[in-house]
This record gives sequence, C-alpha cells and structure tokens, in this order.
Amino acid sequence: MHGRVKIKSTAQQEEEKRKEKEKKLKAFVSARDAVLKKRSAGEHDEEALQLTRQLLSSNPDFATLWNYRREVLLHLETLREKDEVQKLYESELHFIEACLKVNPKSYGCWHHRTWVNTRLPQPDWTRELGLCDRCLSLDERNFHCWDYRRVVVKASGVSVEQELQFTDRLIGSNFSNYSSWHYRSTLLPQLHPQPAPDSAPITSPSPTTSPQFHSHRVCEEQLLKEYELSHNAFFTDPNDQSAWFYYRWLLGRAEREEMISCVYVSREGERVSVAFSKPVHAQSEGLMLVLDGQPQQVEWRSTHPRLRHSPVWLCDLPPGSISDMSNEHNLTIHWTEKHTHRDCALYTGCAESWCRDSATNLELFRSELSVEKSSVLQAELQSCNQLLELEPQNKWCLLTIILLMRALDPLGHEKETLAHFQTLKEVDPMRSTYYSDLCSKFLIENTILKMEYAEVRVFSLSNKNLTTLCHLDQLLFVTHINLSSNQLLRLPPHFAMLQCLEVLEADDNAIENLEGLYHLPKLEEVSLRNNQICKLSDLESLASCTKLTRLDLRGNPVHRTAHIESELSQLLPRVTALSL
Repeated sequence: MHGRVKIKSTAQQEEEKRKEKEKKLKAFVSARDAVLKKRSAGEHDEEALQLTRQLLSSNPDFATLWNYRREVLLHLETLREKDEVQKLYESELHFIEACLKVNPKSYGCWHHRTWVNTRLPQPDWTRELGLCDRCLSLDERNFHCWDYRRVVVKASGVSVEQELQFTDRLIGSNFSNYSSWHYRSTLLPQLHPQPAPDSAPITSPSPTTSPQFHSHRVCEEQLLKEYELSHNAFFTDPNDQSAWFYYRWLLGRAEREEMISCVYVSREGERVSVAFSKPVHAQSEGLMLVLDGQPQQVEWRSTHPRLRHSPVWLCDLPPGSISDMSNEHNLTIHWTEKHTHRDCALYTGCAESWCRDSATNLELFRSELSVEKSSVLQAELQSCNQLLELEPQNKWCLLTIILLMRALDPLGHEKETLAHFQTLKEVDPMRSTYYSDLCSKFLIENTILKMEYAEVRVFSLSNKNLTTLCHLDQLLFVTHINLSSNQLLRLPPHFAMLQCLEVLEADDNAIENLEGLYHLPKLEEVSLRNNQICKLSDLESLASCTKLTRLDLRGNPVHRTAHIESELSQLLPRVTALSL
C-alpha cells in the first residue's frame, strides 16, 4: 500500500510463508480434484455445492466450478417446491455477494449472478440495484458492475429518466467518473432523440420506458444543455479526460445513412462503378443493375482483392451494351437489401456519366448547424480559448478547440487548426503520430470540399506533411492527383478506388508499397521520384494498369537492382518513357 514502510522479512518468516502457501495449495488441489471427479461421475448433490463453495470462496474466477454449480442447482431445482427453490437461489445470491468481496471484478461472479436471477421465481430487482449502488460507490469504474446494472435495469423496467438522474448524481459527486459519462451517452439518445429529417418532431419516449441501445443522436435542445454540463466539468479540472471525451462525443455526428452515394458509368471498358455511404459486401447485399429497363447479369467485384468490404464496387457490362456513342442509355442500381436505388443517364455523345451526392451538400465532414447551435459553439470556442490562455499546455483543450473549429467552419479555421496541431505534437509527443494522422484526415477533407466548390477533378495536396490517406472513395472522379513532398509510406489498397485517375504525382515521400496501384483502367503516368521502392516485386501491381506508359522511379533504391531496365521492360512492356 502507498505510504507504508516495507518491512523486510527474515529468512525464517519467508520459509514459514512458503510452507503456509504450499499447505493451502495442496488443500485447494485436493478439493479441486474431488470436485472434478464428482462432476465426471455425474453427481449433483449438496456435497458438490459445499465443495465448490469452498473453492470459489478463495478463487471466484474458476469458471469450470461455476458451470458445475449451475448444473447442480438445475438438478436440485427439479427436486424442490417453488418456495424451496426461491430459498435455494436466494442463498446462492448471498454466496455470490461474499465472492464479490474477494474479487469485485470477477467475470464468473457477475455472470453467475445474472443467471441466478433468471432462475429465481421472484427476483428482487430493488435489492440488485442496491448492490450495484454499493459496488459502484466502492469503485465507480467497475465495468462488470455497470454491465450488470444494465441487465437489472432492463429486467426491472427502471425508466431511462431515472437512470439519467443516477448519472447526474454520480457525475455531480465526481466529474472524473468516466463510466457515468459513458452510460449517460447511451441514455440520452433514448430520452431525447434527434427528430428524423423531413418528418414531424418525435416526441420523447415515456419516462417509464426501459433503456434500450440504438444509434440515434440527441436532439439539439438537450445537446445544448449537455455542452454546458461538460463545460462546467472541464473548467473545474482541465486535466481530467472524462468530460473532454464526453464533449467530443457530443461534437460528433450520427452515422451516415446507408445508401448508394454515387453511380459512375464509362463507355470505355463498359464499366459501372457504384459507391456506397459505408463499406459493404456487395456480393451478398442483393445489388441489381437494370440497363434500359432490362436486368443485367453482372458480377460485382471490389476495387482490390484485399477489400472484402468496400465502399466502391465495380462490374463490367456485356460487350456492346453501351459502347456506341450515338445511343443514350438509362441505368439503375437497385439495392434490394436496403430498399433503395440510384439512377444514372448516359447521354448521346458522352463517354462517361455519373450521378452522385456532393460532400458539400451532405455536410459529409461537419454537422449542419442551426443558428442557435452555431452561436452556442461559438461561445464554447471562445471559452476554450480563454481556458487555453490559462492552460497553454493542455492537450485536451487544444484538441477540443480543433474539433469546435471544424464543427463551425473547417475551411475558415484551417490555418489556426494546423497551428494547434503543431502545438499538440510539442506538448504531447507520445501521441504525435496520432495527431499527424488526424491532421492529414482533416486536410484531405478540406481539399475535397475545395475541389467540389471549384468543380474540378484535380486533387492537390503536395507539401502538407500527410502521413495517411483516407476518404479515397470520395475521389472516384479525380483524374490528376498530386501527393508529392509528404510523409507517406504506402499507397494502400483503397487507392484502387480512384477509377478515373490518369496522372499520379507522389515524389519525395517514403513510399515503399504500391499495392493500391491496382487495375486503375485510365492510369497513364506515375511519378515516384525519391521514395523507398527497393525491389522489383514492389512494382508488380503496376502491371495491372494497362494504360500506363510513363514511369519515373529516379531516386529509389530499386535502381541499384541488377538488369533493372530489362526486368522492368518485361514486367511493364507498355511503359515507353521510363526514368531511373
């Protein structure tokens, strides 16, 4: 224990302790063997209960013994009247409670207690809630007890409102109670759900409704109150992470609705690309393609063999279906599992066509803010800036300021956001890689928004210190991408989603893996100067890009490979402009 002087034991005392432990171990092993022998013999009697009680009292984490004990109890249950069964299981609850005093975080104890209550003719849920209260007063982060409390609440019909008040009490007594903040985040969407879009407001559930978990977001009125609650918490103790994490959850957005976000069709190759709002397994999702009113037999495939679940899927139409430029075609993708579809028209004289949702219209990278919520977040940002003046090294405050800025205006606050990320890396160097990846993600999101506002198909993020690539499904139409002078180590499998890419510039990185350059049907030029491509095998994926004619590999270790030019000419026979 902290603060106590450690008293050194003599050799004689150590020997006595060793003998005592050995004696206890022998007794435990002997009792264990006796129990396992009885179980093998199929004996389910009072003696079995007594032996398992003896063992579990000293070691409540022996799962086999709990299993045997349940077998015995089920057998005894068949031999007794209802009143006796009630007493039998009530006695078992008392025994479990004694075991919990030995180890309050015993998986076996809490699981067995749950089971016993399902067997009790008349379970006392009030008593069980009281037990949870006592255990949480001793250790407010005992997640075993929190899980058990959810079971009790569901079975007893305790209302969501009562449980929310319970979290109020715990948080009010200790802002650092992370488990209470988390539990609160599961209750609020049930008591104060966000109304569905384009529909009448949803009335709050009855306070008698028992908590059930779902993914709805919180209505704006309650959300504003929660901002104030967490605001009070982290101003009280700026270095405690519990309220900051909860606040980050409040700033988050609901999961995107499952839908077809884009359909792209190209006469060249007679290929159709379909993008979804989240990764799916199209081969099992019931996708159907209808061309000019006629269902087509097509085979769906992801953009890379490693992507079993992918946001982008491809298929090839039967030869001659859409190749004639003088014909107009109407194409529909039906997602039967989700009862939705997406249409796309390919007009006369057009080589390609698409129908898509815009990242700007969908508020893909930020929440749509009402005037009231926007003004509150502005006030929160101002308060956090004031706190930062008092606590300039507080990483939680810095990160929250970044998230607030992105919620309000990601493009307008871009310069300040980058400066705060740099400060974060300095004050919290242990997590600098995480901050670099998060900064890269935000820069990519901003660049996608700028690209869409400008209505161009060129994506440029050179010299931005990128460490990772994300949102590549949003770059399906990009024809030219510049990723030079960053800190990228690889082009991941998701890079194969760039089905319209013609030119790739990725000079001056540390790229050593090109597996994402896979079956890109329009890729003509690749520049990879000054990277870390070491082996000829690192370039094998380029052989699948049948239009590739220009390749720049200057400054890569691979140029030292013997007979590299002849080897490359065999691997990439279509490349006519090779720079080593």
